[in-house]
Amino acid sequence: MKQDWWKEAVVYQVYPQSFCDTNHDGIGDFNGIRSKLDYLKELGVNLIWINPCYQSPMVDNGYDISDYYQVNPMFGTNEDLDALIQEAKEKGIGVLLDLVVNDCSDEHPWFQKAVQDPESEEADYFIFKTTEDGQPPNNWRSNFGGPAWTQVPDGRWYLHTFDKRQPDFNWENPDLREKLYNMVNWWLDKGIAGFRVDAITFIKKDLTFASVPTPDGSLYQIENYQNYPGIGEFLTELRDRTYGKRNAMTVAEAVGVSMDYFPDYAGENGYFSMIFDFNWYDMKGEADKSSKEAVHRWRQKMFDSQEQISSLGCWSGGVLESHDEPRGINKFLEPKDQSRTSAACLGTIYFFLPGTPFIYQGQELGMTNSVWNSIEDFKDVMVHNRYRECVENGGDTEALLQELREYSRDNGRTPIQWDDSEYAGFSDTEPWIPVNPNYPQINAAAQQGDPSSVLSYYKKLVALRRDPKWKEVFSEGKFIPQREAEDYLIAYRRVLEDKTAGIFCNFTGKAQTVRVSEEVEEILLNNCDNLEQEAGTLTMAPYQAVVLSLK
Repeated sequence: MKQDWWKEAVVYQVYPQSFCDTNHDGIGDFNGIRSKLDYLKELGVNLIWINPCYQSPMVDNGYDISDYYQVNPMFGTNEDLDALIQEAKEKGIGVLLDLVVNDCSDEHPWFQKAVQDPESEEADYFIFKTTEDGQPPNNWRSNFGGPAWTQVPDGRWYLHTFDKRQPDFNWENPDLREKLYNMVNWWLDKGIAGFRVDAITFIKKDLTFASVPTPDGSLYQIENYQNYPGIGEFLTELRDRTYGKRNAMTVAEAVGVSMDYFPDYAGENGYFSMIFDFNWYDMKGEADKSSKEAVHRWRQKMFDSQEQISSLGCWSGGVLESHDEPRGINKFLEPKDQSRTSAACLGTIYFFLPGTPFIYQGQELGMTNSVWNSIEDFKDVMVHNRYRECVENGGDTEALLQELREYSRDNGRTPIQWDDSEYAGFSDTEPWIPVNPNYPQINAAAQQGDPSSVLSYYKKLVALRRDPKWKEVFSEGKFIPQREAEDYLIAYRRVLEDKTAGIFCNFTGKAQTVRVSEEVEEILLNNCDNLEQEAGTLTMAPYQAVVLSLK
């Protein structure tokens, strides 16, 4: 196997709760994933990343782990997961698991022992502080809202970057680190292909634990401590003691890492194989995402980021959406522009950028944000924490609700829409979270036999990305953005030796003629029925996207 085999991979993200239910409880499971392996093989992907499936009270949808060695019974048994890993491997699909080592669940035996006995070994696995005045040790704010400290009955306070039921580990403790490394190697021994590494930039703390004054006296955002000095020692040790010896793939959620530190994380000898490129991950703040100014700004952010990453010799993971985000079609397109063609155009834009492309479940169908009528409809703990905080502070709850409807993580967590039967073919009983009401119109069964569907187009995207004739162009070729381009046009070249692939995406609801300086040898991919060509120009339909072989 090539040392950097992941550069030619296409990854499909599975959110197991919402993928496929086979035991009739309204929750997806391992056997449900197994039942869809042929679907994934036909799509063409060669890796699947499964969100946390370990034992957990599910406060934060599995990111609060109470036992790293046991799977959550709602998904099946350890043996079911073993069978999934083996069967996927037989079909040419590797399995990535989520690695969550910044924090665990407050139901983990280590934390239970730490709370019961302040003198125990486990008490130093976490970050406890005492204060003379009985107030929190500092003014840090959790990422999920409210203070980042919670008090236990004996008066001590413990730190939590996220929910209060997710206590942070004390990575300064070498015994804790040893136990975590043993766990990582135990899973690698099972034959998984690697890990997606969660919230890893938070593991190093400011050991002064000093408060930080804020202009209005509010709590200081703990997210400002990401990638804190000294974190490199921990990440180097993690890599060298575990996955670095296995040629496993690792992709880190490393929000907060600037370009100055990108090579440390995802360079030739980085801590990880790659980190996600979130620099152009949304169009928040744009009053009209379809305006030429908004498209220009998004294009510039994308090109700036990709050029910098390439110039640094780094590798990234390319994403449009995930379990932590609303649907891509809603993030980047106004309602009037959302269609099969625009969804295919959006997919084309990112799929051939440098980096490994990730597809989130349902993205290949053009799934959209769901409908949320009230706060009670939401399942996400972060949503409810923010709403409670808004109420306590006398904020505008209706304005917050409107924001949550658009940006809540629950939008990406509704069940995948397999067909138009009740509950969208996900289950035969009421799901843990409501199915998007548009499932009769948007579902896999309706798209399977339709050559013009989003699903059919995504199969073509994956096939071209992994085509033996072109895969090295997309994995190793030079990235040349076309910065001087017509309004709404997102265009770039990928060049390797004598091969040039040109990607042209007319990201607008208007037809336009665009200039092409090279000769078009072949149309490799086209999301419309035809392409009007004349010498040096292409006349592109609204949201048309093409990949061309140029010379």
